[in-house]
Amino acid sequence: MGGLVVSCGYKAPTQQRAATSNVNFRAFVSQDVSLGPSTAFPGGVPAGLFVIDASRDLRAPAFVSTSNLPGMLVLAPNKKLTLAYSAADNSVAVVNNTTESSSGAITLPGSTESIAVSPDATRAYAAVNNAPVFGQSPGAIEVMNLNVGNIPFTIPVPGAHYLAESHNGNRLLVFSDNSDTMTVVATSNVPACTPLCQSPNVVSTITGFNRPVGALFSSDDNTAYVLNCGPECGGQTASIQAVDMTTQNLLGPALPVDAATIGLINGNTLYVAGTPPPTAPANACTGAATAATVCGRLDVVNLSSMTVTSSQVITDGFHNRIDLSDNGQLFVGARNCTSINNPGTEVRGCLSIFNTINPGVVIPPDNGDVTGVQAIKGRNVMYVVENGELRIYDTATDKLGPTQIDISGQAIDVKLVDF
Repeated sequence: MGGLVVSCGYKAPTQQRAATSNVNFRAFVSQDVSLGPSTAFPGGVPAGLFVIDASRDLRAPAFVSTSNLPGMLVLAPNKKLTLAYSAADNSVAVVNNTTESSSGAITLPGSTESIAVSPDATRAYAAVNNAPVFGQSPGAIEVMNLNVGNIPFTIPVPGAHYLAESHNGNRLLVFSDNSDTMTVVATSNVPACTPLCQSPNVVSTITGFNRPVGALFSSDDNTAYVLNCGPECGGQTASIQAVDMTTQNLLGPALPVDAATIGLINGNTLYVAGTPPPTAPANACTGAATAATVCGRLDVVNLSSMTVTSSQVITDGFHNRIDLSDNGQLFVGARNCTSINNPGTEVRGCLSIFNTINPGVVIPPDNGDVTGVQAIKGRNVMYVVENGELRIYDTATDKLGPTQIDISGQAIDVKLVDF
């Protein structure tokens, strides 16, 4: 038992140290390349998870072998498990965070970009948009039993791509490609299903959206704020739409925003980011210190009044990573960005940093797709995986910190597992 005290005054959580790394404040970084012998790892390293001491920004003398080529990481709400998904073979490795070991992998019938874990970490749900379903269009939610390591239930949802789970785990929202509907799964009724779960007690559909791609729940789970992607996803208008989840899933009016593919709620404020079409006025990069012709936008929404209070220029691309530091710096990451010309410098940045206290945007002089963003709680530090490298940012300066970690191989994602 015990904690680590570092120079910034932060005290790591007091809990049992992990069995292998002997570190009690950890981040996992996935990397998907098997490596030969090195000074740090004389016996070589298979693809798996590096363990980072997040109180000191040091690589711990431990490694989690996942027996797959891990990329996307998903932390269970109770922090007991981390799921590591491999796009190479569509397998999901189940990692015990205490023992820092994998108990095996579950193979999905197709690829996924979205996985949710139940609050008690006994089940997980994967949106597999190309899952074969007999007699129906492809697409399903694969329900994984994390204790047994199998898939006992399949919930057909054509084109299922993105998931949003309520904090209490009672509702799972499903968003399909090229669709203006939202599918609602009553997760408590899933165990009563047959293996191919199509019961109306489990699955219902709500219409009236505009290419929705995600949702954020209020702290009491009474309201879901749906992100309508609109023209960025082939629809008409990007917007935020509140859905009453307590009665009959009643929809509120759509609040237009510049674009919406990712969002984050902090108190009564919703930050939503995306990239408007090239022809949209919001895409003119107005006010940015850039000569770029294509820009993304970050809108700030007051949820109490359902009004947009400000809009900021950020990098373009498809925004799908976001996190907020303890000192109010919002990091927004994207993939597939175009060049942005800062005065005297050509960069291909996919990372934007927005100061939520003294509004302003910084685009760091780095390049490549952002595939992981993780705030380090209790410290002014943000871990970012960009272009296959782990970057450690000082959120007081919005610059790379003095300590950086060389992650051998190709880093893909990062998750803080102790907080």
